[in-house]
Amino acid sequence: MSHINHTPRCLDTSRFYTLLFMSLLLLAFCPACRASEIRLKEIKLPAGFSIEVFTANLPGARSMALGSKGTLFVGTRRDGKVYAVQNGGTPHAKVFTIAKGLNQPNGVAFREGALYVAEINRVLRFDGIEARLANPPRPVPINGTFPDETHHGWKFIRFGPDGKLYVPVGAPCNVCESEDPRFASIMRMDPDGKNLEIYAGGVRNTVGFDWHPATRELWFTDNGRDRMGDDLPPDELNRAGTKGLHFGFPYRHGRGILDPKFGGRKAKGNFVPPEVELPAHVAALGMRFYTGAMFPRQYRNQIFIAEHGSWNRSIPDGYRISLVQTGGNKGGTYKVFAEGWLRNGTAWGRPVDLQVMPDGSLLVSDDEAGAIYRISYRK
Repeated sequence: MSHINHTPRCLDTSRFYTLLFMSLLLLAFCPACRASEIRLKEIKLPAGFSIEVFTANLPGARSMALGSKGTLFVGTRRDGKVYAVQNGGTPHAKVFTIAKGLNQPNGVAFREGALYVAEINRVLRFDGIEARLANPPRPVPINGTFPDETHHGWKFIRFGPDGKLYVPVGAPCNVCESEDPRFASIMRMDPDGKNLEIYAGGVRNTVGFDWHPATRELWFTDNGRDRMGDDLPPDELNRAGTKGLHFGFPYRHGRGILDPKFGGRKAKGNFVPPEVELPAHVAALGMRFYTGAMFPRQYRNQIFIAEHGSWNRSIPDGYRISLVQTGGNKGGTYKVFAEGWLRNGTAWGRPVDLQVMPDGSLLVSDDEAGAIYRISYRK
């Protein structure tokens, strides 16, 4: 009978569990290690367009804002960090973490040398930030009066043509009425945080907006409610040409779908229908009018939308960049522009926000892969 030495097996088992434990620790404390593998060869684009990595190793990368000296600022949600990227897309790229430990700092905006960062219940300002990326200044709170509800509480912020900072407050629920009129609205305030007011109501959850380059009217995406089935209600692309409009939530969804619970309460309200009904549950987030000169003329002043992707659909949808061609200032046709982040029902990436660069290229943030991509065009 041969003798079997169990010692090597015990050593191997011990080594296995040690490695497993260390791997779990690494995943727990290294968000970058959890990022998906980047598979840009799977992205399909129209002829002449190409996509490349602008910056990787940005765990949770979401909203973007461009500084006056070319610095790209990137907010996160669960990671609590704000990044600054210099010389992205080059061998000399640098990434700075300019803030950490914040409360879902999704929104970032830049104005007159200062970076504005939106947490759940307040907006901060980092003065002279581009000269102090390696040694950021202490943030100055400019308004801390926003609700502290975390459900749809993360914010996208931008400065409008009127010089005011626009700050949305999402509904604190899937669908509900709230006595606080700030919920389900888009608000705006002066750069110093004063004169905060509601600009638009009936907006369930917008995480992206922009102003038409010619008319200066506000356009925004809005995520439809859940639990009405795979194909209802639609996400929305809306236009708010003036202050005081109401866009239907929670009473009406899309152009005419009454809510099963709340629809009868204000069925004949003076609600503004969406300019475009988007596919249901695609989670339309960031949107930008294309104002660059690199892409062909048919893309000028048209709308690109980042679809983060569905979480409650039997067959996943979204996980792509779509294009809405407005044909002027109203309505528009919807089509897919870039896709491939979803493969065989599994997503390796989730687009969040868009940024038109001075050279006309288009940046796309991806909080699943922890990266920023650059889409360019060449004949």
